Amino acid sequence: MTRGDRSVVAPVWRRVAVLVSLMGLMGALMVQAVALQLTEGDFLQGQGDQRHLRMETMVAHRGGIHDRHGEALAISAPVDSVWAHPGVLLEEGGAEAVTQLAAELELDSTTLLDHLRARQRREFVYIRRHVDPRVAEATMALDLPGVALQREYRRFYPAGPVTGHVLGFTDIDDRGQEGVERVFDDWLAGQSGAKRVLRDRLGRSIEDVERLREPQPGRDLTLTLDLRLQYIAYRELKAAVEREQAAGGSVVLMDVHSGEILAMVNQPAFNPNRRSDLRPERFRNRAVTDSFEPGSVTKPMTIAAAMASGQYTPSTPVSTSPGVLRVGRNEVRDIRDFGELTVTGVLQKSSNVGAVRMALDIEAEEVWGLLKRFGFGEATGVTFPGESSGTMPATPSQRPIEQATLAFGYGLSVTPLQIARAYAAIAADGKIPTPALVRGIDRGEPEQRLDPGLMRSLRAMMVEVTRDGGTATHAAIPGYQVAGKTGTSRKAIPGGYATDRYISTFAGMAPADNPRFVAVVTIDEPGGEVYYAGPVAGPVFQGLMQSALRLYNVPPDVDADEPTLAVSEGRSP
Repeated sequence: MTRGDRSVVAPVWRRVAVLVSLMGLMGALMVQAVALQLTEGDFLQGQGDQRHLRMETMVAHRGGIHDRHGEALAISAPVDSVWAHPGVLLEEGGAEAVTQLAAELELDSTTLLDHLRARQRREFVYIRRHVDPRVAEATMALDLPGVALQREYRRFYPAGPVTGHVLGFTDIDDRGQEGVERVFDDWLAGQSGAKRVLRDRLGRSIEDVERLREPQPGRDLTLTLDLRLQYIAYRELKAAVEREQAAGGSVVLMDVHSGEILAMVNQPAFNPNRRSDLRPERFRNRAVTDSFEPGSVTKPMTIAAAMASGQYTPSTPVSTSPGVLRVGRNEVRDIRDFGELTVTGVLQKSSNVGAVRMALDIEAEEVWGLLKRFGFGEATGVTFPGESSGTMPATPSQRPIEQATLAFGYGLSVTPLQIARAYAAIAADGKIPTPALVRGIDRGEPEQRLDPGLMRSLRAMMVEVTRDGGTATHAAIPGYQVAGKTGTSRKAIPGGYATDRYISTFAGMAPADNPRFVAVVTIDEPGGEVYYAGPVAGPVFQGLMQSALRLYNVPPDVDADEPTLAVSEGRSP
């Protein structure tokens, strides 16, 4: 055999060596596989799970808020948020991918890049929360590594600024921050669920592996508000604030017998759907949180105290001449000399001199004590954050000037809600209610604090305030008797009281013989030439109360052009 014409045949030993090597390698692989399965299987499975299995939160649906008729006031709708795995996005997509993402989400690319680099070791970073569905779809169409969507819920308020001050708002994580949303956050908020998901190398969920805990949706909440009247109150107050060039205002409408608040609005308003509106000076509920010296709105209480003493009746004459009364070194003035008035006339004309004369005629604790029984100086009990209790002197003052100022509404401070509660007591024959914003909460029976006959007599006298010759003819309603009282108080400033800044208030009820509703209107710092409460706050009351009486089918008073309430001469008719 020569090398030129024969094939070279490998020695047998070489073939055997190769075969043995291959078999040995296969055996080693099999041993390693068995060893991995038996001794390190759990460890390796865990390592794989750590890289691809993740626990994912299932956000719970927040409960809805509705008005007394079931109209939606606050709802939660599903939305998507864009998130990223910074390491994956930066390593596999680079700066170019970040620039694309920033452009789609209308973010600054340099800021976003710095943000991601600072969090590169994290696996989950929100890029933009609660995006528009079209933006979410366009973002995912970019198919960027490490970028995905997270399903969340966003709170929406269908009535916007109309109900903003009552409802408050939630933060971006759907937790209540103000108003009803804050007080009842535990009730409204659900319990989040959890599931285990399988993610690909880019961090995107590709399969639900296991549901560990089902999400529990929040519970719904029904308020006492009537959205129809809430809209009307908002419209009337906003128009008045604009017309009078005022700094703001508040309105409270309450059901006399139940104490349920049917409408509560403030100006300036804010829209809880717009985050740019959420500034502290705009979103506080002034009707509950802000107190002020009420002025003549509390004169009915002064007159009630005088009548309760037994020294006065509605027809008792009171001299107010010459329109000025000196108390110590101070003077109390009326807008003009009313001459001699009856007690009813003092209320109708809102005479400071007449009210002070009566207050100084009786014991100091009489007026103070009656104001306390009306609930001034104490919280109303409404379920709302930041409620002010107002202020009342701790004890009756023995100084004549302080007795005098208390008689016409200075030296104490109250909120619009406290005034509404006090007037509801007059309307309900002396039973003082606990105001309510949420239905279904047990508040107990109204407390009988005041003499029923005295309250009925007081209502009859207060009707004259809205008749010809009274200070609140703008609050009169055709077909109904309206009982109420005006109050135009100077605003306190350092060193005394302003001469050009007022709070104009009207509080009243209708129908006067058997009241169904009580409403309070305050206009803060009217800027026009007219600042008296009758023409400034009265029309707001008229528009709202007239609508409430019509919507609730309250029949007109019998022979409404003539008084149907008898003004009693006695203490307890």
